[in-house]
Amino acid sequence: MGFEQFVLGHEPAIRLGLFVGVFAIVALWEQLAPRRGLTVSRALRWTGNLGLVILDTVLVRLLFPLAAVGVAALGAANGWGLLNRFQVPFWLAVPVAVIAMDFVIWLQHVMVHAVPALWRLHRVHHADLDYDLTTGARFHPIEIALSMLIKYATITVLGPPVLAVVIFEVLLNATAMFNHGNIRLPAALDRVLRWFVVTPDMHRVHHSVEDDETNSNFGFNLPWWDRLFGTYRAQPRAGHDAITIGIRGHADPREVAHLEGMLRMPFKGAADGYAINRREWPGEKAAP
Repeated sequence: MGFEQFVLGHEPAIRLGLFVGVFAIVALWEQLAPRRGLTVSRALRWTGNLGLVILDTVLVRLLFPLAAVGVAALGAANGWGLLNRFQVPFWLAVPVAVIAMDFVIWLQHVMVHAVPALWRLHRVHHADLDYDLTTGARFHPIEIALSMLIKYATITVLGPPVLAVVIFEVLLNATAMFNHGNIRLPAALDRVLRWFVVTPDMHRVHHSVEDDETNSNFGFNLPWWDRLFGTYRAQPRAGHDAITIGIRGHADPREVAHLEGMLRMPFKGAADGYAINRREWPGEKAAP
């Protein structure tokens, strides 16, 4: 059995095993070296957040029985996509594809902040009142479905090798749990790591209630895009111990911590007051 056949045949088990392994490591890390104290019962938040993860997983399996690696294998067999069309060498196609797919995820993240209708969905992720590894997997099912469609389109147009898709999926899941972790890193180590991967302190800024801080540090895996496109912010104004996590107007645990409340959130209230270009704080003078 070749590599592609093995991955296609065992993809659910591989993904689940890696998810459980990384989850256990980061969860233990959070217990041994927490970055911040939690404000809401972990049992309450984890029940809601992990309930949403289970619902999302079932939905994806029902709506998209052909996983991302399956789309990549289908594309390779039929010569679909740029990398297949131009016969890019395998050793080059793998890193190019991983980096390109990460950039698409970054663009997608900016998009769900920029379009009010999509922000309605994405604010489920941001409305968590605390910040830990379960926040990294907390997304509304409709956003997950849209994300899968974008992933399918990206793979079809790009034509990445199956190995590249596997690497990308594993890295994205692992780094999402890592950079949402309530974990403490030595400051010197964090300064070095954030040149190569999005760190918890870097991404926590993105979960601030302050609009200008929320509109920064969109990266999930690679940190380069925020630096290149001017959306990088090194630290929150209030510091990591005092930063307020969440979204203004969404502080009721019945709405933001319970599964039913999270599922209903996109359809409640207005989202037109949110603006992607709101990157100034009232206490700061606009740059010339």
